[in-house]
Amino acid sequence: MALLPLGRKSILDVGARDGHFSRLFTGRFETVVALDLIQPGWDYPGVETVQGDITKLEFPDRAFDCVFCAEVLEHIPDLHSACRELQRVCRHDLVIGVPFRQDLRFGRTTCRSCRAVNPPWGHVNSFTLQRLQSLFPDCAVKHVSYVGETRAATNPVSAFLMDVAGNPWGVYNQKEPCLRCGQPIARPPARRGVLSRACSFAAHRINQMQLRLASPHANWIHVLFEKR
Repeated sequence: MALLPLGRKSILDVGARDGHFSRLFTGRFETVVALDLIQPGWDYPGVETVQGDITKLEFPDRAFDCVFCAEVLEHIPDLHSACRELQRVCRHDLVIGVPFRQDLRFGRTTCRSCRAVNPPWGHVNSFTLQRLQSLFPDCAVKHVSYVGETRAATNPVSAFLMDVAGNPWGVYNQKEPCLRCGQPIARPPARRGVLSRACSFAAHRINQMQLRLASPHANWIHVLFEKR
């Protein structure tokens, strides 16, 4: 919220989910539009809810003074189309919030329905400030904020061993379904075979050694872009 400039009249909240930010925006903006893949079912005074696809927004060019998009772009396979659309409908300011330098091999899950290996939380994109700048060429960085701290990372050997083991310690509390078959990500069975246990143990020990040398970095990056 602190990144949002004052004196603007309209804002588009892309990926509004439960409407937490949309409701806060009504204190600053005359027009608040909340968009999600399925039209939000809640009804907050001063907020218009719409169904839409971030890669094909049905708004004219420069339709909103501000565009807000947090915890969305890491889930979008067609990332370049999504970023192009966010720029297109933005008149002045664009606020983006995404995970920072996330290692998508760490915390992977294995679907029990189709055996596909899934990235954690359904995240298919990883970001640095430089990558974000390249994704929004029509905008200039006005302010950057980093949030949290993590050392979470892995390496090719440990990631391979975890895949062989069936990724028993992945983020199985996620709500996102399997990216291949669409089924819910279910926890693996408590009892595992010798190969699974041996591979996961070796992967864990390798990661422990790596973490002793890893430098911490922020969990999230929030960027205020200004339309050129």
